[in-house]
Amino acid sequence: MENLLGLLRIHVKRGVNLAIRDISSSDPYVVVHSGKQKLKTRVVKHSLNPEWNDHLTLSVTDPNLPVKLTVYDYDLLSADDKMGEAEFNVATYLEAIKFRHTLEGGLPDGTIITKIQPSRQNCLSEESHIVWNQGKLVQNMFLRLQHVECGEVEIELEWIDLPGSRGL
Repeated sequence: MENLLGLLRIHVKRGVNLAIRDISSSDPYVVVHSGKQKLKTRVVKHSLNPEWNDHLTLSVTDPNLPVKLTVYDYDLLSADDKMGEAEFNVATYLEAIKFRHTLEGGLPDGTIITKIQPSRQNCLSEESHIVWNQGKLVQNMFLRLQHVECGEVEIELEWIDLPGSRGL
């Protein structure tokens, strides 16, 4: 992969107020797509507020390629039901990553580097922060699921440099 810029680790933390797709609950899991890559979390049984705490890692070759997150309800005997989807861009986060070497050593943990406001152009349900934490830049997001009656997913992004990659 000569075009590899690095890796994007997506910490899929939890779902909040997800839609009911079984009789009184759901068995949700998350699928993350970017380009030809597809990764998924484990299924959490009987929960509308699942705690996944799964780490999924995407190879990044194009910083402008959106990442799509889809929540499904696992069904044993029929096709899994879609529980909503959200799309987000990592371009703003990757721009901040380019300048992280200027931040090293001088900032206390929890320092907010950039704020991204919810808008019609993104799926954010609240303000997202790119934060300096334990020597790394991370971005926390609450994504409002679309094409569904309710639900949000909380994620955190972390960049991983790879030796030999093209880099940002």
